[in-house]
Amino acid sequence: MKHYIGRHEARNTAEFIELALGTPLELWLGEENETEEERAARLDAARDILADDPGMVDRTTRLAVETIGATMPDLLRLAPSTAHQPVIRPRSRRAPRTGVAA
Repeated sequence: MKHYIGRHEARNTAEFIELALGTPLELWLGEENETEEERAARLDAARDILADDPGMVDRTTRLAVETIGATMPDLLRLAPSTAHQPVIRPRSRRAPRTGVAA
């Protein structure tokens, strides 16, 4: 089976992700033995890319969830969703009122 992003063929998972993101994986994951200066430059470039394309995070998250759902659906069932659980707030206790009502 061949996988394409646009007109480009992805030969492996890393190429598929790079084509989907439009950036090399090393930009986001780093590289072994990178210096502090290289790391700082890489993170600056990543921040610039995200500033130019704020929707990238949502698209990447959606791609990851869809890919995991298609290849390892049991992994998505490991943690319960908290999206629809009610928020329970502790009750505040009021001090008893004293005095005369007007």
